[in-house]
Amino acid sequence: MIRPILCYPDKRLREPGKDVEEFDAELHALIDDMAETMYAAPGVGLAAPQIGVSKRLFIIDVATEDDEPSDLRVFINPEIVALEGETTFNEGCLSFPGAREDVDRAERVTVRAVDKDGKPFELQAEGLLAIAIQHENDHLDGRLMIDHLSVLRRRLLHRAMTKRLAVDAAQ
Repeated sequence: MIRPILCYPDKRLREPGKDVEEFDAELHALIDDMAETMYAAPGVGLAAPQIGVSKRLFIIDVATEDDEPSDLRVFINPEIVALEGETTFNEGCLSFPGAREDVDRAERVTVRAVDKDGKPFELQAEGLLAIAIQHENDHLDGRLMIDHLSVLRRRLLHRAMTKRLAVDAAQ
């Protein structure tokens, strides 16, 4: 089921997610809904708080080419244990429709998490996957793309999103 994605400045995007404790059919249904929602948007990542579910869970699929096989990854109760290097990436976010901003991130990341069946894993990532992990993990802490911007860029993006919200509400 495709779920509505919360858009900035919705205050629920600022609420930190709670640890997932039950690995059951309800969790698997949530993950399936998140995947369907992310692919329909379309996006490369989606965190549970973005659909109004206060859980420490995000999904990522960085297979961006049409002929590339899906590479859906599920991260539950993730913890970033190492960040290395520096890079700037032009990011988008499903909660900021149409916006793209240059965001400074670590070039490489090591993350520990649990998969959908409750099995722990550790992953070292670089490139788009590393960027997506950092971006989605921020959502679990109530931190958003806009928080990484300069004061001026933050004001401009806030105005643009507020204006878009007003236009959408008027339609």
